[in-house]
Amino acid sequence: MDFRLDGQAAYVLHARPYRDTSLLTDCFTLEYGKVSLVVRGARRPGSRLRAAMQPFVPLQLSWQGRQELKTLSLAEPVAPPLFLTGRALLCGLYVNELLQRLLQPLDPHPRLYVYYQYVLNELVSGEDIEGALRTFERQLLSEAGFAPDLGGLEPSRVYLLDRDGCLVPVSQVAAGAAPRCFHGWQLQAVAQDDYRDPAVRRAAKRLMRLLIDRLLEGRALRSRDLFQKTRPAPGPASDVS
Repeated sequence: MDFRLDGQAAYVLHARPYRDTSLLTDCFTLEYGKVSLVVRGARRPGSRLRAAMQPFVPLQLSWQGRQELKTLSLAEPVAPPLFLTGRALLCGLYVNELLQRLLQPLDPHPRLYVYYQYVLNELVSGEDIEGALRTFERQLLSEAGFAPDLGGLEPSRVYLLDRDGCLVPVSQVAAGAAPRCFHGWQLQAVAQDDYRDPAVRRAAKRLMRLLIDRLLEGRALRSRDLFQKTRPAPGPASDVS
């Protein structure tokens, strides 16, 4: 008999065609982490499931199945879709892709789910998109076990992010090592999610990019490429790490 679960809070991260009339979706759920679901008949004209199974829609999902790939049985929106456009939409796609690529299947991250809701709400408000992204990235890295220890740092010292992802104090910055070096006071601000200082913002973005790239192991992010293609030149750098 198939295992059945009802009424799980979730968001769709990504959907793609599956067989003739179905979709294969990756969802981020409150209690089960990343779950892959077959949505049968979602590509048929007038399908209610297709309308519901879109990114940035708060959902209650029910599914069944004992294997890693589950079958969706019910999808109910519990709130209006979050309306993201332009820069905010690109950042939302970036956040979704990070979760899709970096989370292991069926590995619960309830705290990260709360941070995901936070970053989506910040993207809607548009007040501090960059700071919200850095906060989310740091939490994601922490949950994945790839965040460096930011405790006990001296503000006046310089720290090198080594190849193992650890911050090591250095007395002199070697040639070519500057992109991997950070001031202690900048790292202390990152530890507090305090991104008011532009220098901290730049350092945090550089740090998160290095750590995320290490976790990706050379895999490219489509959302980064999309940022580069849509950004006018010349112009400010994208918010994504």
